[in-house]
Amino acid sequence: MTYLDYQATTPLAPEALAAMLPWLERQHANPHSAHREGRVARAAVELARDRIAAVLPSGGSLAFTSGATEALNWAIKGTTGPIVTLATEHAAVLDTVEAERRAGRRVTILPVSNDGLVDLDQAREAIVPGTGLVAAMLVNNEIGVIQPIAALAAMAHEAGALMLCDAVQGAGRVEMPAGCDLIALSAHKIHGPKGLGALWLRDGVALTPLLHGGGQEAAGRSGTLSPSLCAGFGAAAALMGEKRVEDAAHVAHLWKIATVRLGPDWIVNGSTKQRYHGNLNLRREGLDVARLMSDLRDIAFSAGSACASGSGRPSHVLRAIGLSDAEARSSIRLGFGRYTTENELVAAIDRIVAATDAQKLAA
Repeated sequence: MTYLDYQATTPLAPEALAAMLPWLERQHANPHSAHREGRVARAAVELARDRIAAVLPSGGSLAFTSGATEALNWAIKGTTGPIVTLATEHAAVLDTVEAERRAGRRVTILPVSNDGLVDLDQAREAIVPGTGLVAAMLVNNEIGVIQPIAALAAMAHEAGALMLCDAVQGAGRVEMPAGCDLIALSAHKIHGPKGLGALWLRDGVALTPLLHGGGQEAAGRSGTLSPSLCAGFGAAAALMGEKRVEDAAHVAHLWKIATVRLGPDWIVNGSTKQRYHGNLNLRREGLDVARLMSDLRDIAFSAGSACASGSGRPSHVLRAIGLSDAEARSSIRLGFGRYTTENELVAAIDRIVAATDAQKLAA
């Protein structure tokens, strides 16, 4: 199997697995217990917290959550005032914002241009005094474009609002922008384990709790933490910091190979300049993606966001950048990264091109 679906989830780093194994095999104490073994577990959790915080801005604290979906829900529902967000956000943001709208909160959803980027003049008109929260994704999970988060954060602060950044796809890969007040993360998108995320809160930012109970996290999140998951997340985050330059060079090399190998019949969706190059979302006219995926079952790639796969609906992100339903349905997403080899990518690209050429000939 050739795995080219890094935006859906990343392979678990061996170092993250090694950090987790002791807590799965022989150490099982509750990190919130006061006895010696509980304190040992707590120390592992805090070490992981410190390792993750090291790749984030200074002047804030990190609260563990069950994943980025919970982190985003908490950040949105835990604030007050009108919300401004983008049409290309993840469903965890858009659906939560819609729930807040139904509850009476004012919401503005900004469009994006054909390159997938928000128009800053439109954003400036929408982010006015009285706005409570601005929410935007650093690196889009479907098309990989990098939004101007720092500029949006400056507008938010000028209006007296908080800036929420969904950094799930960007953390450790691109520069963390200045000015964020809330940052959502997911362990399994940075070669860590599934089932754990985090919300970073700038000092002085307080949120209404989303989950009520023991209040185990200082920021107000309740629930027993898993030392195993935390240790894996911490090890993965440390690796992202250590390997960032090496990973970026590897991804840039793979992007160049892939785009050249695919040839001129394929069109990249979204900006080719302001994007993370480990995400290659592209289309070919008349492509039957379902048939392509059936023909290439030993290559894991996506027809859209993994969170919306199987819905039968065209991607809301691709529609937001102006693609027709037919164009959206003829698009695929190839995601690659640290553990993708050049040889396997070349072989997969060649097979994708051959399969699409065969479709054309059979048409």
